[in-house]
Amino acid sequence: MRMRPTLSWTPTGDLPPGTTDLEPVVDVVRGGGVLVLSGAGISTESGIPDYRGEGGSLARHTPMTYQDFTGGERARRRYWARSHLGWRTFGRARPNDGHLAVAAFGRAGLLTGVITQNVDGLHRAAGSDGVVELHGGLDRVVCLSCGDVSARRELARRLEEANPGFDPVPAAVNPDGDADLTDEQVADFHVVPCVVCGGVLKPDVVFFGETVPAERVERCRELVRGAASVLVLGSSLTVMSGLRFVRQAAQAGTPVVIVNRDATRGDTLAAARVALPLGKALTSVAERLGIAVERSEG
Repeated sequence: MRMRPTLSWTPTGDLPPGTTDLEPVVDVVRGGGVLVLSGAGISTESGIPDYRGEGGSLARHTPMTYQDFTGGERARRRYWARSHLGWRTFGRARPNDGHLAVAAFGRAGLLTGVITQNVDGLHRAAGSDGVVELHGGLDRVVCLSCGDVSARRELARRLEEANPGFDPVPAAVNPDGDADLTDEQVADFHVVPCVVCGGVLKPDVVFFGETVPAERVERCRELVRGAASVLVLGSSLTVMSGLRFVRQAAQAGTPVVIVNRDATRGDTLAAARVALPLGKALTSVAERLGIAVERSEG
């Protein structure tokens, strides 16, 4: 299945309004059997920006596409220079109260799984088990020639050695780990090849326009089929790769509840959309249910 490179979506006037009442979330979590589907909005409190919310990166940044990345060395140099710098921010990011609450729900036996559209690894870092990273993870690198998978920290070390003194100041860092740099800032950046075969290295993430592995999509569909409810956290559901699972749940009569500040493409399919900050909202849900949540340091 192929991600549609849909970057924006304009809400219509007939969408149901959001609420600040947490009871719909409390009810579905209390009932158990919850499948969490998270998006970039759950990581904003960790210092990683959203794509489409207020101040979202899409207002100034177009994410790398698979076609551009594979189409030429210049695009890859630009990507790796920007991503190498952005990785420093991702490497420092820590799970926030939202991630930690989701992990606590899992430990309490209330979740059937977590699907995330994010590539930051913060659900795993928070202690959630069996997370399906729909779009992969920035902490891994894959060779497009031989398929070797290696740790991003090792590539970061090699890029540091190949580019001593590379430390430009970015305008911003985006949810895909790409730092905003000018063409002049990346012009002299040196990209390193695969250590196994000398091939082209790519982050182990699904770029816009790239195919999501079929087995990963089917695993997500299985999780939807086995869920008593679907709880969407911090996703606008603009991209079809996530919206498809909300549609699947709705068609099967499985309740969907969304926690997202802004309107989403799935609002008409949901029982409710709660328009509250995620960290505070999920921590409050845990408190109402008597579930202990490890608090974030920040």
